[in-house]
Amino acid sequence: MQIFPREINLLGKVLATTAFLGLVATVFVFWYYFSPKNLQVGYAPKQPVPYSHRLHAGELGIDCRYCHSNVEEAAHAVIPPTQTCMGCHAVIKTESKRLEPVRASWESGDPIRWVRVHRLPDHSYFNHASHVNVGVGCVSCHGRIDKMEVVYQAEPVGMGWCLDCHRNPEPNLRPVAEVTNMEWVRPADWSPDLSAVNPPEHCSGCHR
Repeated sequence: MQIFPREINLLGKVLATTAFLGLVATVFVFWYYFSPKNLQVGYAPKQPVPYSHRLHAGELGIDCRYCHSNVEEAAHAVIPPTQTCMGCHAVIKTESKRLEPVRASWESGDPIRWVRVHRLPDHSYFNHASHVNVGVGCVSCHGRIDKMEVVYQAEPVGMGWCLDCHRNPEPNLRPVAEVTNMEWVRPADWSPDLSAVNPPEHCSGCHR
């Protein structure tokens, strides 16, 4: 006498198929939702001083290089020291409560503990100068900083995103003199000199 119905023979196949689909779904969820696009874009940490890029870079038109003075020579963009802030605020807004941490830093000599917004993993190598000096505009990686009251990460800055640019850099290139100009629009009769640009696509270019 048959105790179990014939359909029970399908149970193993159903369980195996379900497990496989569940694994595929899990991999997809982690691949998509835990990607730089979803984990990094929009990251806007609270800073010790409520500094407005919209005011300084936008309304006042201060060039990026006034504060990040080494981007044309160094691999890493410098976080401006208190001395840079006090270059203006020793005579402007001298009683502002919002600037109390800046004045305290100036008097004590202790640096302001700014929180880095754009941070690459330690196993990745990035050189600011090599990008700026061939005409990669600040806006390509950092977005419209001049419109940000609070700076946030505008691009995913992941390996795939970087490789997309390395494989086709032309859309992100502009005259070197315009790299900090957030409002620059490419003229119809201008095109970059791609012979001067040779972005690496091999692993050792960014993983050294």
